[in-house]
Amino acid sequence: MLREIRIHGRGGQGAVTAAQLLAHAAHLEGKHVQAFPYFGAERRGAPVKAFARLSDSPILLHSQVYNPDYVVVLDPQLYKIIDVAEGLKKGGIVVMNTAKKPDELGLESFRVATVDATGIALELNLRMAGLPVVNTSILGAFARATGEVHLESVLEAIRENWRGSAGEKNARAAELAYERLFKGW
Repeated sequence: MLREIRIHGRGGQGAVTAAQLLAHAAHLEGKHVQAFPYFGAERRGAPVKAFARLSDSPILLHSQVYNPDYVVVLDPQLYKIIDVAEGLKKGGIVVMNTAKKPDELGLESFRVATVDATGIALELNLRMAGLPVVNTSILGAFARATGEVHLESVLEAIRENWRGSAGEKNARAAELAYERLFKGW
């Protein structure tokens, strides 16, 4: 079955890398995958989107994701300025980086899971250019919220992308997010 994921973030937060890592993790489990960005005239800090598709059979679709099964939000302020749940399929899940609980977000029409990925990054001193790295944390949360990929596959994809201490620190962030996820259902 084809699953489509839309990732919302800001330029420089690693939304594209998150989509690529998610696809790599699913590929490690034998799934067919796609991962791709949506770029316009964005710049660092501007809202951006990236997409991933996971399937048990070859994926012949090559468009943007308009009706995702899952939405991942890296920046907790984005849902206030854009409709991150636009087109989300009935029964879909929003996985959001925020210290708030799911029922505090005003997204009652959707299944929402939250994790403080920013807090985890700060706790681990996981920064890039001085900013907290939240994309690897959110992948651990995604694994737990959706069950589409196993945490072990996410950790392997992260460790293959970054060797040594950087890989271990990013993998630990994903583990902590997996453990600390709040489900609103």
